[in-house]
Amino acid sequence: MNSSPTDKLRIVALGGLGEIGLNMMALEYADKILLIDCGLMFPEAYMLGIDLVLPDISSLQERTEDIVGLFLTHGHEDHIGAIPFLWERLGEPDIYGTRLTLGLLRNKLKEFELDNRVPMVEVQPRRKVDLFPFEVEPFRAAHSIVDGVGLAIRTPVGLVVHTGDFKLDQTPVDGENTDLARLAEFGEEGVLLLLADSTNVENEGYTLSERTVKKALDEIIPHCPQRVMVATFSSNIHRIQQIADAAEAVGRKLLINGRSMVSNIDIARKLGYLKIAEEQFIDLRRMRELPPEQVLIITTGSQGEPLSALMRIALGDHKQIALEKGDTVILSSKFIPGNEKSISDLINNLYRRGAEVFYEKTSEIHVSGHASREELKLVHNLVKPKYFVPIHGEYRHLVKHAQLAVEMGLPQENSQVLENGQPLLIGNDGWELESRVETGRIFVDGKGVGDVGTMELRDRRHLANHGLVILMLAINQSSGEIVQGPEIFTKGFVPEENEESEVLLAEAKQAVCDLLSERSLDAVSDWEELRVGVRKALRRCFNKRIARRPLILPVILEL
Repeated sequence: MNSSPTDKLRIVALGGLGEIGLNMMALEYADKILLIDCGLMFPEAYMLGIDLVLPDISSLQERTEDIVGLFLTHGHEDHIGAIPFLWERLGEPDIYGTRLTLGLLRNKLKEFELDNRVPMVEVQPRRKVDLFPFEVEPFRAAHSIVDGVGLAIRTPVGLVVHTGDFKLDQTPVDGENTDLARLAEFGEEGVLLLLADSTNVENEGYTLSERTVKKALDEIIPHCPQRVMVATFSSNIHRIQQIADAAEAVGRKLLINGRSMVSNIDIARKLGYLKIAEEQFIDLRRMRELPPEQVLIITTGSQGEPLSALMRIALGDHKQIALEKGDTVILSSKFIPGNEKSISDLINNLYRRGAEVFYEKTSEIHVSGHASREELKLVHNLVKPKYFVPIHGEYRHLVKHAQLAVEMGLPQENSQVLENGQPLLIGNDGWELESRVETGRIFVDGKGVGDVGTMELRDRRHLANHGLVILMLAINQSSGEIVQGPEIFTKGFVPEENEESEVLLAEAKQAVCDLLSERSLDAVSDWEELRVGVRKALRRCFNKRIARRPLILPVILEL
């Protein structure tokens, strides 16, 4: 990451632009770097075998001493989840966040034995933090997680407002509204640049208040004849509070299911963000003793994750919890893009078990945590920025938000859509784009971080779609005589012990033999060239006969 001119502020996103997740941004002035968020993304369908996706920070790794701090807007995985993997690579910077955000992070760091090493500084809304040459002032931002903030960042070239993820909930569960008064004051002070959440820019009107979920829960739960199971995100503390309140109102006890749910509820209760009495909780033994109409289970797995507690319950594979005919399941969460098929399969399996299912498309049991168009317009009107860059969203969201800013009166040339790795230089005399820096994605597979790349993913997709063919051949290196083979083994390519398959593989062997007969094997000096020739011969044979393209691995042993 190249240093910026001393009279310019340099801004570059390392993730979060043109995608949902991987949120991470760097602001640089006078060779000092402030980082905002460090999130992960869950793998997309084509990322076979990948567990997590992290932002590529290679452009920062030679400048770790220039990083003055890492500021967090809130505790969602797409904003804090990459920290345990990347903190040391970033030069072990101090981390700044609100109380719950740091509490959730500290719990994640325990798994990596980092919780006693990472310096964390608790911040509060409207209290400024001096990270020279930056002065950072958090301001309250209502979202689908408690303790979210946006950031007002004062720099030598002007004020930058970063909204974080937000909506303008006028009746939030905890009474903490997005701080519109402070946003208006920033507008009066003069805002050089606004960076604003774009996730819901396609939605007209206003995002519904979180309290509307309580109304839906109060309508559904009292009429459920047997057990109730509610699946939601473990980080949505407001939602969990409302579920607990609805359960208590009808005399149901709570069983908490799922490791992250148990952990987050414990943290939120200890920090005072959840008000649930100890006697309202039960364990599995107590659940079995109670009548089903007195039990409510809060669980993870609302996205149909294959190994989640709820999916195992839906498939009848959970060792301790089984659905019975007449039970009710409420999926109190959004259908995240890309998960629609998994969630559909989950719902179908729940119905097969005899449950009644309520979900986003049938009931108002979920509301978004992101601002819709009218809310975005209000923020633009209050902040009155000179320049605008949309953040947090897929590419179409960024484009539509940039267009919205122009509709609000901002000059077209002052509204800029950026992509990850595209630095923006901004000063009092205007702004300009710099040449791109290296960005991308780091894949986590098991305990390996970054050892699987695009080539390995390509091979995995090839294997998954077309199967594998291995050719074994042993050659005497000095005489060129074939000692053994060629033998062909396949996996996922053609059926074993099938007459047509046997004919095909016999033709493939003959194609290899014909190739070998054309070459003087005792004079072969480049065995890799021979492997390439064998691979081409087999590829031509398979493509001609059955139009398939398996992954072909020639194994030539030199004896």
